[in-house]
Amino acid sequence: MAIAIGGNEASAELRDAEVRIGGRTIWSEVSMRIEQGEFVGLLGENGSGKSTLLKVLLGALPLRHGTASVLGRAPGGANSAIGFLPQRPVFGAGLRLRGRDLVRLGLDGDRWGLPLGFGRNAATRRAAARARVADTIELVGAGAYAERPIGELSGGEQQRLLIAQALVRRPRLLLLDEPLDSLDLPNQASVSALVDRIRREAGIAVLLVAHDVNPLLSYLDRVAYLAAGHAVVGPVREVITSETLTALYGVPVEVLRASDGRLAVIGQPEAPAHHHDRHGHDHDHDHEAAHIHAS
Repeated sequence: MAIAIGGNEASAELRDAEVRIGGRTIWSEVSMRIEQGEFVGLLGENGSGKSTLLKVLLGALPLRHGTASVLGRAPGGANSAIGFLPQRPVFGAGLRLRGRDLVRLGLDGDRWGLPLGFGRNAATRRAAARARVADTIELVGAGAYAERPIGELSGGEQQRLLIAQALVRRPRLLLLDEPLDSLDLPNQASVSALVDRIRREAGIAVLLVAHDVNPLLSYLDRVAYLAAGHAVVGPVREVITSETLTALYGVPVEVLRASDGRLAVIGQPEAPAHHHDRHGHDHDHDHEAAHIHAS
């Protein structure tokens, strides 16, 4: 169950895709296409398989049925051209690693185990790496605190540096898993604007996993909504409707519009407790009502 947009080139594409984990189908018949330079939000309840979809695109999880391609190659074959931001780790207050050094980890092959070569001369490589890290830190607006220990920074500051780490290799596709999670509303807004600015300036495609789409609606080209083992993909105003979500969930779901333009999605069932695509605190969140802003 999907609506997708066509085109000649795609940064990532799934066709009639199905994933099984532990003998259980997580989602099936999923078809979606992310165009070059497009900003797509990946939405859905806890356990709907959002992070699972990212794992498929990274080649970490095979499909049981259907096909997947990323930047014209099989999943896993183009990871050096992907900037991946996993769910934000918890940095202890005593961690002395500087923000600049955290960004440098993304350049030195920590992500994919592949060293980045700038030439044969070691001194030239080091100088080029320092310049690349500095440029990327400035790109995300983190220059003022990049020399400070990461454990001393705010959540929003840490997230900007983690985004820089994902960007330092100058990727063609950015996969962001819950980058707004645990941030306050001003930081959610600023990080959303940052991601949109960078993808426009660099011309890269972005797939961003989110629970709350409110901060993103001014920037998203489309959303992919995972529920009940299927997906609907399209413009927000077409996907986040009572009719579409009722058909997707198979139970009555009501979408209400507030006077300020915000939407409230009421009545979607909780995902099965035996599968979570987030880490251990999935089950602590109550998503009986998810608020979605309409720009």
